[in-house]
Amino acid sequence: MPPQIDEQVDGTLGPRECAEDFAIRKVNKIISLLQNRLPLWICGADTVISADEAIFGKPRDRDDAQRMLVKLRGRSHEVITAVALFNGKEKTIDCRSVKSVVTFMSLSEDEIEWYLNTGEWQGSAGAYKIQGMAGCFVSGIKGSYSAIVGLPMHEFYVMLKENGYPYGD
Repeated sequence: MPPQIDEQVDGTLGPRECAEDFAIRKVNKIISLLQNRLPLWICGADTVISADEAIFGKPRDRDDAQRMLVKLRGRSHEVITAVALFNGKEKTIDCRSVKSVVTFMSLSEDEIEWYLNTGEWQGSAGAYKIQGMAGCFVSGIKGSYSAIVGLPMHEFYVMLKENGYPYGD
């Protein structure tokens, strides 16, 4: 199991800053655990959901998950995923974030209850996993699907290239 950080949403940060803070803290946690045995590369990523200026991280419990899903049903919301990359050679952390928009269909109470009973909401920002059963609730996406899942692949690839990752070496 990967090392855990406190992922309580800080009300003083905006969604982008919150996601970036979580991603950087994950990288720093690994750095502190490894101390003098640092690898050349460490990656950390995190995702938050934003709607009506509220930030939804991972739900605390089933009731919190239900509250989130009720807020998100029948509307669009932002999904912000940040990725932090530690370059061990340079001893630097590069962090970037990607904003996508997901639109949910209008969900009935029975549909929300069904989804909650799957348990899939646990450990997921906004109480859903688009790559799982909640994908059937999604009526539209603007942006990066891989970022919504949790790792913006294109941006991560660009970060690696710009930080001198030795492709082909």
